[in-house]
Amino acid sequence: MAKNQVHFLVFDVESVADGELIAKLRYPDKRPSAKKAVASYRAELFEKYESDFIPYTFQLPISIAVAKIAPDFRLLDLVCLDEEEARPHVMTDLFWRGWRDYQQPTLVSFNGRTFDVPLLELAAFRYGLRLPRWYALAARSFDQPRNRYNVEAHLDLQELLTNFGATRFTGGLNLAANLIGKPGKTDVQGDMVQDLYEEGRIQEINDYCRCDVLDTYFVFLRSRVLVGELDLDEEQGIIAETKTWLTKRVDEVPAYASYLQNWGDWQNMWRDAD
Repeated sequence: MAKNQVHFLVFDVESVADGELIAKLRYPDKRPSAKKAVASYRAELFEKYESDFIPYTFQLPISIAVAKIAPDFRLLDLVCLDEEEARPHVMTDLFWRGWRDYQQPTLVSFNGRTFDVPLLELAAFRYGLRLPRWYALAARSFDQPRNRYNVEAHLDLQELLTNFGATRFTGGLNLAANLIGKPGKTDVQGDMVQDLYEEGRIQEINDYCRCDVLDTYFVFLRSRVLVGELDLDEEQGIIAETKTWLTKRVDEVPAYASYLQNWGDWQNMWRDAD
């Protein structure tokens, strides 16, 4: 695949708590085991906020799925980085190196501005990676890739749908995907990732991450209709091609079979309504 063929990287990150870091910083006197430290912190958070989601600053990436997208918005490939070993430092390096080597394609995420990208930036900080092109401190502020309004560098679809946080997108990616007939969340939810990891079920996490990327990709396609870069027939044609692409790879990636089983065709009210 020629590097100039890839104009967008649609991605998603799943992460788990760094138990050793939590034990050291949150419980310095008791110094519990990593597992107990995570359990204690989750319990504290749930009691206070009715959510046990640990802040990203105490987390490590454990799965990164990336879809490579052509200039005409067609899917070229979908991979999980360092899938066999699931090493946070390696997948972080592969992500940022891939962005650089593919000539800085537009990153596309759903709520990546407030979670996925900060997590990957902090991981780069932790592991001593150099990201001069991403930070680009010598560039004008609005040209820097990290600028919130630089959608050529990073298009956060939630930001697009909420006018950069002017409203709250209740329902998240699951809702956005279901609006256009795609599976959304099925057997696995984001708050299950920590428990799956502790049970050694890494493949299920990777499968979940892949399916989130597929949902994000289809939301991305509809967003291109919304902003006038695709017409509806073009979008529907690309979706049909992608369904065929997934079907051909079911034996290679079993997660696609589950995704296709939950596939729902979007009802075109302009054509299908009585």
